[in-house]
Amino acid sequence: MARVREVVDGVFELSLGFVNMHLVVTDDGVVLVDTGLPRNSKRIDRALRGLRKQIGDVTAVLLTHHHFDHIGNVADVRRRSGARVFAHAADAPIITGGIQAPEPKGLARLATRLIGTAEPTKLDQLITGEESEPLDGFTALHTPGHTRGHVSFLLDRAGGILFAGDTASGTRDGKVTSGPTQVSIDAAEQGRSLAKLATYEFEHAVFGHGRAVSGHAVERFREYAGNGPGAS
Repeated sequence: MARVREVVDGVFELSLGFVNMHLVVTDDGVVLVDTGLPRNSKRIDRALRGLRKQIGDVTAVLLTHHHFDHIGNVADVRRRSGARVFAHAADAPIITGGIQAPEPKGLARLATRLIGTAEPTKLDQLITGEESEPLDGFTALHTPGHTRGHVSFLLDRAGGILFAGDTASGTRDGKVTSGPTQVSIDAAEQGRSLAKLATYEFEHAVFGHGRAVSGHAVERFREYAGNGPGAS
């Protein structure tokens, strides 16, 4: 069974194995942030039905980065829904199949052998620059380090909801730590991107891996980045 939980009004987290993706219900349809591991389209369909939606209601897909556990079903979703797909220009060549993704390491390598790789897809709009607005209410923040084109998204709802992707992760005790660095292209730059996120304002944060943080979530980022209470 696909596990779906509502983080805040209209924002839902779907756990697909060891990775999370998110569904955002808007006035114009459903926006997906990432699409999870390959071969999980049916679980996305079931999650949509649980929200009284269907694949045709998906109007946009925002991709945080090119790793297979985040773009696994985007080609199928785009094909069946007609949704527009957004990703950063630096990660676009891998998502579209123009160049081959780097060889995965560790558990990611084992997972690709068991599950398979993501099907390439066309992109409808490239994200560029440090900050932009790909969709109404969503701000794209370039947060490189995990990949060159990693993007986090800030939604103007419920005091601000950060979709941190793999730049950061939520812990079981409600704290924030770095996202997975064993497959990051530049862990130090990833740390700087996490600190950058701590300069924004948001009440809630969700992650590609780890538990969502609700209520003063930005303070958890500032604590980790050394900007919280007690920092010198």
